[in-house]
Amino acid sequence: MQDPNADTEWNDILRKKGILPSKESLNDLEKEAEEEEQRVLQQSVVKTYEDMTLEELEDNEDEFNEEDERAIEMYRQQRLAEWKASKLRNRFGEVLEISGKDYVQEVTKAGKGLWVILHLYKQGIPLCALINQHFSGLARKFPDVKFIKAISTTCIPNYPDRNLPTVFVYLEGDIKAQFIGPLVFGGMNLTIDELEWKLSESGAIKTNLEENPKKPIEDALLSSVRSSAPMRRGSDSDSEED
Repeated sequence: MQDPNADTEWNDILRKKGILPSKESLNDLEKEAEEEEQRVLQQSVVKTYEDMTLEELEDNEDEFNEEDERAIEMYRQQRLAEWKASKLRNRFGEVLEISGKDYVQEVTKAGKGLWVILHLYKQGIPLCALINQHFSGLARKFPDVKFIKAISTTCIPNYPDRNLPTVFVYLEGDIKAQFIGPLVFGGMNLTIDELEWKLSESGAIKTNLEENPKKPIEDALLSSVRSSAPMRRGSDSDSEED
């Protein structure tokens, strides 16, 4: 079979008839094919870098040429930035117990842009124990927020027990919200979702709850109160004769 790329009189006739593409078109097609092959190869190399961990990049460093080294350094910096961001997002994850002497360091000087949620409690108060339990769950769910707890009188001398539990919400050392006393929390029926919603309203955490979990209960109670209220007569004239 004759080579369609050969420079022959027969091929020239076929090109004039439009049966074969022009020599310029063939050159362009070959160039495009080479560029596409190079692009696929480059993507394959890039994908290889993306799939590697920092340790694997280090181990395979001797196998790459100068152009590879530049790409490796770019991905190394990208992976390092991702790793640092992950560490910052997940630096807590548990409740820290502090005393008064730790307050300045752990709360006032906690860090720029860092939310701190402090629970003042005392042993033997059931609602305080419940909130400590909920704090543990919320600390795991929101590891970028600093959840801490302290026995009340170690932070504030003579702090009255009637104000417990107390929760303070801080941002960069400034109080953004405070919840003081058992009535604010609704007593021992407080759920972890209700506490999450309450804290989210202060801006400290970004909840994925779509609505206040206590709202259906409040709506049901309100409906019950309305339905049990005595029906009012239409008017005095309906029950009294002129």
